[in-house]
Amino acid sequence: MSIRPAIIGNWKMNGSGKDVKLVCRFADFLDKQKIAADVMICPPSTLIDRMGEAIKGLKIKIGAQNCHIEPSGAFTGDVSVPMLKDAGAKAVIVGHSERRTEYGETDKQVCQKAQAVIGQGLQAIICLGETRQQFNKGQTLQVVGRQLRESLPSTATPQNTLIAYEPVWAIGSGRTPKPADIIRTHAHLRKTLLKLHPKSGAKFKILYGGSVSAANAADILALENVNGALVGGASLSFRDFTTILKSI
Repeated sequence: MSIRPAIIGNWKMNGSGKDVKLVCRFADFLDKQKIAADVMICPPSTLIDRMGEAIKGLKIKIGAQNCHIEPSGAFTGDVSVPMLKDAGAKAVIVGHSERRTEYGETDKQVCQKAQAVIGQGLQAIICLGETRQQFNKGQTLQVVGRQLRESLPSTATPQNTLIAYEPVWAIGSGRTPKPADIIRTHAHLRKTLLKLHPKSGAKFKILYGGSVSAANAADILALENVNGALVGGASLSFRDFTTILKSI
C-alpha cells in the first residue's frame, strides 16, 4: 500500500515575525517543485495567524506545537484547540518528548489532547519515543507500544492522526538509531496499529523524528514503514529543509 508521506517542521521555541518570509519561501519552492508529500510547519503559537494568512491557498500548511485539553477556562498561559484552529492551525503536535519530560505529561493527558484536537476537526500528531536508558535496556518496543496504545484516542483514523516516533536520546543530538532499529520500531508500531484498528491500521502515517537532517533524510525516508519525517532544527533552514523535501 502506498502512503503519501508527510514532512513536518517543528520550530519549537524559535522564530519571529521576520520568519514569515521563510515559510513563504518554502511555499514558493513547493509551488515550483513536484514534491509528492504533505508539508507542514509548526511554528510558535505567536506566528500561526501571520503564517497562515501568508500561505493561504498554497501547498503548505501551518500547525501548532501543543494545546490544552479544555476548550476555554481559567488556565493562564495555555492555548486551547479552538483558539489554535481560529488562528489557522490545521494540526497540533501532542506528546512531544520535551512536553513529556519537562512538564510531566502522561500518556493519558496526551490521549486527551489528541482527542481534543480531533474533536475540533484538526489532525493530531502523536509523538512517541524511548529514553537512552530504555534503549540501552532493550525496552524500546515495549515503551513505544505502550505509549501508542495509551495515547491513541478511540476516534483516531488515518485521516485525523499521524504517529511520530522520536527516540528521546536522538532529538537534537545529531545521533540517530541504526536503520535496522528504525525499521524494527516502525514495524512494531504498524503491528500495534493493526491490532488496534484492523481495518485501517495499515493506512496510518508513521513518521520518524530525531536529528533528521539534509544529510540523512533520504536514507531514513527510504526505510520500510517510514511515511515521512518530523524535522526539528533543519526546518529552520531553507537549504536544509528543501533538501529534505527533495529526498522524498
